[in-house]
Amino acid sequence: MGFPGGGMGNMQAMMKKVQKMQADMMKKQEEIKSKTIETSAGGGAVTVVVNGKKEICSLTIKPEACDPDDVEMLQDMLITAINDGMKQIDDYSEREMAKITGGMKLPGM
Repeated sequence: MGFPGGGMGNMQAMMKKVQKMQADMMKKQEEIKSKTIETSAGGGAVTVVVNGKKEICSLTIKPEACDPDDVEMLQDMLITAINDGMKQIDDYSEREMAKITGGMKLPGM
């Protein structure tokens, strides 16, 4: 009993393509982990650097952003900068992986 459309040769070629895609994806995932993205909020009052592992690498707060009478504004700027950094890392990762998968959505990627 053979495979439709060409038999075992096509199946072996497909398996090689899948293995190459897996290797390329693993390599790209490692590259993404080392990527950093810098975001800011409040006109640069707060700056955050996030890496591809979704870790905050650095956080800078300008002294003028530290108003003891308006701590909520500082908190909002931090949340905005961090969330933007995380979204940018997600978008970057998705774009880079799509280059390998041809845009296919793969579970766990």
